[in-house]
Parts: sequence; C-alpha cells; structure tokens
Amino acid sequence: MKVPFTSAAIIGAGSLGTALAKLLAPKLESILLVSIEEDVVAGINREHRNPKYLRDVALPEHIRATSDHREAVGFPLILVAVPSSAVRAEAGKLAAAGLPPETPLLSCAKGIERDTGERLSQILTDVLPANPVGVLTGPNHAEEIALDMVTCAVVASRDADLAQALQDLFTLPHFRVYTSDDVPGVELGGAVKNVYAIAAGMAHGLGLGDNAVAALVTRALAEMTRLGVALGGRPETFAGLSGVGDLIVTCFSEHSRNHRVGHAIGTGKTLEEAVASLGMVAEGVPNALSIHDAARKLGVRTPIIDGVHAILYQDKPAAVAMRELLDRDPRPEVS
Repeated sequence: MKVPFTSAAIIGAGSLGTALAKLLAPKLESILLVSIEEDVVAGINREHRNPKYLRDVALPEHIRATSDHREAVGFPLILVAVPSSAVRAEAGKLAAAGLPPETPLLSCAKGIERDTGERLSQILTDVLPANPVGVLTGPNHAEEIALDMVTCAVVASRDADLAQALQDLFTLPHFRVYTSDDVPGVELGGAVKNVYAIAAGMAHGLGLGDNAVAALVTRALAEMTRLGVALGGRPETFAGLSGVGDLIVTCFSEHSRNHRVGHAIGTGKTLEEAVASLGMVAEGVPNALSIHDAARKLGVRTPIIDGVHAILYQDKPAAVAMRELLDRDPRPEVS
C-alpha cells in the first residue's frame, strides 16, 4: 500500500531544507519549513526567498515558514533536515507538540551523534519510537538540487511500503531515486565520507597532485567499507550512491563544506579559522570525533580517520599526518 503524500513539513530551513522544499514543490500542495531563525521565517513568507541560504532561489508561494513546531504536526510527512547535533532536540520538539504516531519521518541530514554514537534514524526512533522512519541520502549537494540539476539519491527504510511511497514522491525528471533496506549502510556512508572530504581538502591545500588525492580517496573507500560493515552495513551499499557516490562528490566538489574546511587547514589556517571562514556547519568536524570513537571501540583499522582526528583535535600538522600515511608499513591492497 502506498502512502499518499499531498503535503509535508520540513524541519530545518538551511540550504538542504530549502533545496528539498524547492524540489518537492511540483509534487505537493503545501510545504511548511520550520526554522528557529526568525529572519529566515520572515524572509520566506514575505519575499518567497530564503534570505540567508540559497538566496537566489525563488520559492513557490505554497511554501511557507514558521518557528512553531506545533504547526508541523498535522502534516502527513515530516522531513528532518537540521545538522546532526540538533536532530535529538528537534525530534523532542515534535514529540512535545504531539506528533501523531503514524506520521512518517524522513531523515535527510548526515552524521553520527557524539555522545551516543547513534545514527540519525536511531535518534528519531529513540525519541519517537512509534513513528516509521526513512533516510534520504546520496551525492546530493543542496546548491544543485535547488537549481533542478540532475541528481540521484537513495531512500532507505525497513518499511518497504514507506520506501516505495518516498521513492514515488521524490522521483522527478531530474531527480532519480533508488530504494534500499540497508539503513545502517546508507547512513554510515553519508556520515563517514565527510571526514574523508576534510582529508581530501587538506591534500589539495597542501598542493599534493591528482595522483595523491585519487589514491587517498580510493583508500578512503576501502576504509569506509571496513568500518561501515563493522557497524552493521552491507559491503555492497558502500559501492553505491550513498558510499562511493557521496564520497566522490564531497571530496571534489566546490560546494563541499568539508572539503573547504580541509583545504583551509591544508593552506595553514587553524581549525577555528577554517570553520569561521565557512560560516556554516561542516558535519565532518564534529563527526571526526564520533566516528573516531566508534572505530576505536570496535578495533577497526582507520588510518585516514585517525589522521584527520589528530589534525583537528591533537594539533598535528596536516603535512606530518599526510607523511605518516605514506610511511606506514606496506601491505596488500585488499586486506
């Protein structure tokens, strides 16, 4: 049985939430963006543009905004598109507002919670255990989604009917959607690749050539798969859109916040300077802590993650960490 979505609320009106609202506008009768930023709410309602994120993108008039989570609870679908650090608090606001237990939740952010090591869909289930949950992920930069540029994505859920309904909703001529039941795998690919994008940015900032960066990203894929399988994902998932696809776009795109942070550090800026110059959240920075913790608990070999963690949080120079990667003992490629 397919779920007939005629409207949706999106928690978070940053770049991703705004882009998803624009994407879904042709398919839905009404869309509500929920934001804690009053200037964003006012701008969307008054000018039909987000004054802070994707400012050049015009939004249809049936997209409106609010700062009151109670207005969202009557919608048949809730998209959660806030930074990973805010997911638990936002889910709590929905619970307090009385979200009906049958309302599906779609997690659209990427990350792992620092204190618990939980994936974002697990957080939603912790707070709203009766609500069905899906995940939208893949090589999906908001800047290109908002411009109707060709994009592919994956919708994952253990509920096959929900996955099918979400696939139907999101499928557009320029937005192709696949389904998966490997929720851990697709979420882990989307979270872990952010750390590798910082590493790739550092390599570019240090002036390393294309050969070196290609090698780094290839070994990152092997490391991501090794860790992701240990955390419950399936190997084949990391060869798909949420794994290698997202890894490629994040490690090389000019839109990648994590790459830009890494590049700044590679050129000599401190972490604080790099983050301040970005002006937005780069999920790989906090996720380097949570993912490093997860790898150490499981005893998984993750030299690239270890190196990024040491650079960001142990004051190791980027050039030294890159040299240490090359100086490691030789080993078979597949091991």
